[in-house]
Amino acid sequence: MLHCCHVDGLVGLTLWLWVALGGVIGLALLGWAGVEYQYRQRPGNRLQFAAGDWNLEKYDPDHYTIVGEPELINQTQSLEIMVPDLTAEATLLSSGSLEGITTQITITTQHPDAEARPDGYWFAYIVKLRQRTQFRMQVDIQGGDLRSLKALWMRVHYMTYGPGGRMPKMGHVVVPLRFPNPEEDRPWRSTPVAKVLPVPTHLLTHLDTSVEVVKRYVVPNSQPGDIVTIGETPVAIMQGRWRYPADVHPGWLAKRLCYYFLPTSSLATACGLQTLVDVVGAQRVLFAFIGGALMKVFLGRGGGFYQLAGEQARLIDDVTGTLPPYDQFIVMGPQNSQAVVDEIRQATGLEAAIVDVNDLRAVKILAATSGANPQVISQALLDNPAGNADEQTPLVLIRPN
Repeated sequence: MLHCCHVDGLVGLTLWLWVALGGVIGLALLGWAGVEYQYRQRPGNRLQFAAGDWNLEKYDPDHYTIVGEPELINQTQSLEIMVPDLTAEATLLSSGSLEGITTQITITTQHPDAEARPDGYWFAYIVKLRQRTQFRMQVDIQGGDLRSLKALWMRVHYMTYGPGGRMPKMGHVVVPLRFPNPEEDRPWRSTPVAKVLPVPTHLLTHLDTSVEVVKRYVVPNSQPGDIVTIGETPVAIMQGRWRYPADVHPGWLAKRLCYYFLPTSSLATACGLQTLVDVVGAQRVLFAFIGGALMKVFLGRGGGFYQLAGEQARLIDDVTGTLPPYDQFIVMGPQNSQAVVDEIRQATGLEAAIVDVNDLRAVKILAATSGANPQVISQALLDNPAGNADEQTPLVLIRPN
């Protein structure tokens, strides 16, 4: 009898120890999950690059001087981020040879509480929470004849140091260097419903706005009743909606689902699909993928994913999707398209539309002012007068018959 009680006691003690151990493990896992959740909510080294103002201060045939004042903005609410190093490199885009053309970059710090060093050395600087620091960049381009230059692409490499460790980041600025004459006579093209005039511009960048571009290049050739159309990609570029693939970090979902898209789709790469995830959310992308697959299997309908994922799924252009230097970037669709066209009409008096047109005679109108006839726009743009190559004619002026 005593032996049985002793055995029962050992069994009870063993069970208690296992329960206690399970409780400890459970609490440890719960604590780990809590720490992991908190970590995933942390912003890390969230120091944002802003292009700032850029100006052409010298525009001689043999010497250009471009000056900009970019900023680094600490977007965290409670963390200090340090900038121990900052450098820049320039790429020139030209219609001719770059032989004999030299580029010199000068960077001068403009920290709020520190004077710039005369030797140009970038000393490590702490950007306080929700604060910013600024620096001045001067680019001198010299050569025999610079009139073939189209644009300057600046890549600013800056090192961040903070809770995320030492993390390199990069900011981008594109500055146009060639500007067509808006008053130059150009031939109109005839269509069954209207005459159309493709309008060349400088290389549009996020330093431009749609209203300014229309005023500069379209208004001199327009008359009452005209409609101006602008491509959706140029609008997105002017809104700064382009991302360098190195700054996109594909997650589990994007890495796996991208294989199910056609090779020609902008969502067929992990970075392209992750851009959509970042815009509309992982849940919607997963729902659209499952829903699109069910629609295809049970209803025989393709394209379900794009219907369910929303407009941005169709508008994203992956690398190689547009003209240089944006062929190196992922370009998203524009934001607030209706507000953009309404602002153009208010500023210029012209009816306006943002369109997505390709060489397959497909015309999609993203937004249009109330006085713009969608049938006229679609018919006038069927042959894609703006082109899909390097024509650099993002605007088309339509004069209805």
